[in-house]
Amino acid sequence: MSVSEMFAALQGALGQDQDIREEIRKVVQALEQTAREILTLLQGVHQGPGFQHIPKKCQKAREHFGTVRTQMEALKTKFPADQYYRFHEHWRFVLQRLVFLAAFVVYLESETLVTREAVAEILGIEADRERGFHLDIEDYLSGVLTLASELARLAVNSVTAGDYSRPLRISTFINELDSGFRLLNLKNDSLRKRYDGLKYDVKKIEEVVYDLSIRGLNKEATVGGGGEK
Repeated sequence: MSVSEMFAALQGALGQDQDIREEIRKVVQALEQTAREILTLLQGVHQGPGFQHIPKKCQKAREHFGTVRTQMEALKTKFPADQYYRFHEHWRFVLQRLVFLAAFVVYLESETLVTREAVAEILGIEADRERGFHLDIEDYLSGVLTLASELARLAVNSVTAGDYSRPLRISTFINELDSGFRLLNLKNDSLRKRYDGLKYDVKKIEEVVYDLSIRGLNKEATVGGGGEK
């Protein structure tokens, strides 16, 4: 084979790879749009009246996740099943965002931490990497850390809305989350950096709880029976 023939074959392979990436990009763009719609919907809980409509907003968000599952099915067909990590960078960010959104919905519904398996089911993908397109552990953890930041914001806005018990419950949850992360030996630089930000979320929530305490509002919250979820 001549040099020109060799490079012509290489160009063919590069062209095929580029085509795959372009097809992936189109589906990822659709996923990003759906994620923005879910985020816009859930952001309403930060507004005063939004606390009264949490169940309805979560239900609508769940409906949007039906679209996510359909889009995930399309994404799975765009590349060879054994080349997940070759193209992982294309959907890594949006997948982490979707993990956060699923975790936020579950927290708003039950004030519990969603499992990786449950997130995978919500998104219509696998939890086990051996079964194909799956939810990578680091992507799951990154989404959970984004949840922590969102809950720190929710704690502040809860006080503004007159819900004094919610920040206390958020504080308990975030401290348990922080304890959980301390059990991990994080070696991924990006994930480690994001985890370092968790201490600021913990501090922010502690300041909210402290402010409630010195104003005597934490006692009011306890007497009130825990508030509405």
